[in-house]
Amino acid sequence: MSTFQRRDFLTGAAAFAAATTTLGVSGRVAAGDPSFSNNVPDPLLASKDLPTFKFALEKSKGKVIGKSFGKEATVTQLPISKGIAGVSMQIEPGAMRELHWHATAAEWAFVDKGRVRTTVIDPQGYSETNDFEPGDVWYFPRGHGHMLECLGNEPCHFVLIFDNGYFSEFGTFSISDWIGHTPKPLLAKNFGIPESAFDGFPKKEVYFARGSLPPEKPVTPLQGKKEPPKTHKWRLLAQPPIVDNKGGRLYLVDSSNFSISKTITGAILDLEPEALRELHWHPSADEWQYALEGKVSVTLFGSGGRYRTETLEKGDVGYIPQGYGHSLENVGDKSCRILIGFNSGIYETIDLSQWIAGNPTDVLATNFGRPAALFEKFPRKDIFLADKDGK
Repeated sequence: MSTFQRRDFLTGAAAFAAATTTLGVSGRVAAGDPSFSNNVPDPLLASKDLPTFKFALEKSKGKVIGKSFGKEATVTQLPISKGIAGVSMQIEPGAMRELHWHATAAEWAFVDKGRVRTTVIDPQGYSETNDFEPGDVWYFPRGHGHMLECLGNEPCHFVLIFDNGYFSEFGTFSISDWIGHTPKPLLAKNFGIPESAFDGFPKKEVYFARGSLPPEKPVTPLQGKKEPPKTHKWRLLAQPPIVDNKGGRLYLVDSSNFSISKTITGAILDLEPEALRELHWHPSADEWQYALEGKVSVTLFGSGGRYRTETLEKGDVGYIPQGYGHSLENVGDKSCRILIGFNSGIYETIDLSQWIAGNPTDVLATNFGRPAALFEKFPRKDIFLADKDGK
């Protein structure tokens, strides 16, 4: 995709953001700048040295039941990640992540391996069932009830992103936990059926429920079909990348094309060996990174001369606070792939090459104390992705 096409995408996204802010539905905070939710200074980021922004997610223990597991990265595991939490989850054939909801976070997911079926219900009673393959994503708004089920004979693996760094996957509201701790007379009165109907129900949270393989085609819900006006599914890697050059590719989805995803933007960044996602920052979102393949060096600039570099390998997580300068560079000998999530429904970025190109040469000469002629050699447009030769 050309620079002009990419700019058209970002311009459309910015227009959408302006419209939703005017209407008061951006959803991040109730007052002030809706793109900025960290108005209280963070002591962790105000210290002399920048803290670590890396966590080895896949090396953590997590919760394991049979051959299914959930591993999480919240502020408990990675204190810098106050704005976003993430989970790596595998579900074995015949198992499901039981019916549940999240009281304090929306859920966005990228399917890495295998096939997944989800069913979600919203406050209007609309229910949608979707089947997902590798490269697909889903989004469930905060508080919407849902389940996640492995399809077929192979395990499925997906990465979940939540728009709240304090959210814990192990603090969700599960249906077995609720029903198991509710008196039978109350349940009987609620459903209008005999108390005996609840004999044999689990007494505590199941978390991963295990049974027979699901049917290849979804069964119609008890209420019949009542599908929502907006789908919860997006085929991210089935779409063309918004950036595609010798350095790599960027696949991106936000609310400008996946309209239900109001609070999370997701991306897949592919970098060729020695390629660089140039120095840049995001004005309106924190960034959460998960290394799917390869080895990537991530730099973080925090003002006042503070600078930190971490190397992410497969299964590691990185986190960049809103507005902090950073870059990503493939330091391996093979292509690398990074899953990236932002806690904003609109994608915004300012790249260093773009910033330089947006200023007159006399301004640059004065700023850096160098001859104006030097800056005639600088790029005249946004680089975004640079290959191993810096082009």
